[in-house]
Amino acid sequence: MTEPILWTPSSDRVAQSHLSRFLGWLRGQGHPFADYQELWEWSTSDLENFWEAVWHYFALPDRGDGPVLSSLKMPGARWFEGARVNYAEQLLPRFSSQETMLVSINERGGRQEYSRADVGREIGGLQAQMRRWGISSGDRVAAYLPNIPQTAIAFMAAAGMGAIWSVSSPDFGVASVIDRFRQLEPRLLFVVDGYWYNGTWYDRRNESAQIRDALPTVEHVITVSSEMVASSWMKEALSWEEAVQQPSDPIFLPLDFSHPLWVLYSSGTTGLPKPIVHGHGGMLLSHLVNIYFHLDVHPGDRFFWFSTTGWMMWNVSMSALLARAAVYLYDGSPAAAGMNTLWEMASRERLTVFGTSAAFLQQSMKAELHPRRDFDLSALTTIGSTGSPLSPEAFEWVYRDVKQDVWLAPASGGTDICGAFVGGCPLREVRLGEMQCRVLGARVEAFDPQGHSLVDAVGELVVTKPMPNMPLYLLGDADFSRYRESYFGPYPGIWRHGDWIRITPTGGAVIYGRSDSTINRYGVRMGSSDIYRAVDTVPQVDDSLVVDVEARGGQSFMPLFVKVRSGEVWDESLETAIRTAIRTRLSPRHVPDVIVNVPDIPKTLSGKKLEVPIKKILMGVPTARAVNLDAMANPESLAAYLDYARQWQDRLRPQNSVWFGDNDENGGHGQ
Repeated sequence: MTEPILWTPSSDRVAQSHLSRFLGWLRGQGHPFADYQELWEWSTSDLENFWEAVWHYFALPDRGDGPVLSSLKMPGARWFEGARVNYAEQLLPRFSSQETMLVSINERGGRQEYSRADVGREIGGLQAQMRRWGISSGDRVAAYLPNIPQTAIAFMAAAGMGAIWSVSSPDFGVASVIDRFRQLEPRLLFVVDGYWYNGTWYDRRNESAQIRDALPTVEHVITVSSEMVASSWMKEALSWEEAVQQPSDPIFLPLDFSHPLWVLYSSGTTGLPKPIVHGHGGMLLSHLVNIYFHLDVHPGDRFFWFSTTGWMMWNVSMSALLARAAVYLYDGSPAAAGMNTLWEMASRERLTVFGTSAAFLQQSMKAELHPRRDFDLSALTTIGSTGSPLSPEAFEWVYRDVKQDVWLAPASGGTDICGAFVGGCPLREVRLGEMQCRVLGARVEAFDPQGHSLVDAVGELVVTKPMPNMPLYLLGDADFSRYRESYFGPYPGIWRHGDWIRITPTGGAVIYGRSDSTINRYGVRMGSSDIYRAVDTVPQVDDSLVVDVEARGGQSFMPLFVKVRSGEVWDESLETAIRTAIRTRLSPRHVPDVIVNVPDIPKTLSGKKLEVPIKKILMGVPTARAVNLDAMANPESLAAYLDYARQWQDRLRPQNSVWFGDNDENGGHGQ
């Protein structure tokens, strides 16, 4: 079945797109591709020539004479050996001296612009101080900072010198930050005095001191202060103002293509976060492809993606500078002045690219917002969405209530590659509930359990050929055993990402959620996102979470946890409405065994539902082993699930069956 078309790009928009220009350039190089599908096939079957073409199209320097790709083996592929690049060096020179690079906005109404001259001056001053301290290429720099200009400038300064960058958001718990930075072993630490969120000031001076004291490798600290606290709030530390005061030109060292750029981390909800190392060259090439060809960002665009510094979309936002777009940084709650806060900002700032999470768009829909009616969004050309599957109803809401002529470009990828596997294509129409394409250079397939490729059927999202933005390695994983276990276990030599995907007959893609939280009812495999979409049609529901707990004897028990909207009442009629919505929109097999009203849905710090940890808790795994509370946005939400787990284990599980967790090692359910 082909889904209905919601939007078609105009002929002018197609002609002016970077992707059309790239196709024209390729024709001049002897590659006359008829359409995007032909281009994608070439980009994933002839990796060497495709990535060589990307290098030359963007006129990157110092190519060297080594091979593009030394081996197709995964893991172990080596890219552009002998080439020299610097990610940060590609950001500043694209702007004229007084052109705006960064615009900082906070929830209290503060606004500040930074030109290229401003950014360059502070990068140079900061690098001069780092050199005085002996910080050099290969050293590690950690930052406990929110989404403010100093964070972006510190990143560019560190990367320019070849230091390895890592940042954690100050809304992370102290233990969670220490778990990350201990693996990094930084020499230099940036810390903040606090931050505002939803009208409340959160003082982080004590937390900053605890983090510093827990990291024995830290030799130097730079403090970033707000108007709430004097600049000298930490002893034996240098303030930001002192650190950047010496005039100096920024430096950008030429680095090996695979020189480490930054360390990102997995969520850490079920164990120690994986420290994922990405390289300068791989990030540069993949971000050029994503920003230019799949988001079609142009010089002069006003680019915004709502993110904290703890989400990979902060890193992706930095890459919009590659396209000479002004990047907007928002620090605070997206609902500080009500649910329309960000839509009002989009209107006031005349944003052209507005990126956010699927959850935010769906919350806007559930709140019955009408941005199209209430705000001037005439400048808005593109809406990006990621983080979780965007429901078909949210697609319809965007085109009905946000803007009729806007390119909705959802994408799906991951922290592991700091990029996308599937996403937008400015040459193609937008179809209901679908992402438009597999991204260039990503040989994405849907696999069945036997490793056969599927079309128009749901399978495991796999990548069968190397990508330059795959991790270089994981910190502390000298023999690559954790790397192989994380990504190559089920299909040796083939990257398994852990999502369910369907490749559509038109070349698009639909993501159905995490494959490690699969629901299997009576032999029918289901995606949790299907159930969420059905539940979301019930207006009284704010959010939900579903898991399938299976006994070793094969019996299935599926509870659905539901949070109702503020002011709504949970009663039997609402439960009936939810069951009816699931039965009529999906099937009787999708109807849960029980529906449980809960105060909140547990989520990670980046807003993802904690399906697997809740499943483990219901299976009797002790809480400390099932979930890392410091990696949660709302750890207090677990109380209701712990109570329910005790009730379920005592009363609801079938007799004469053995359930996971019923052994001395796990010790039953624990707190």
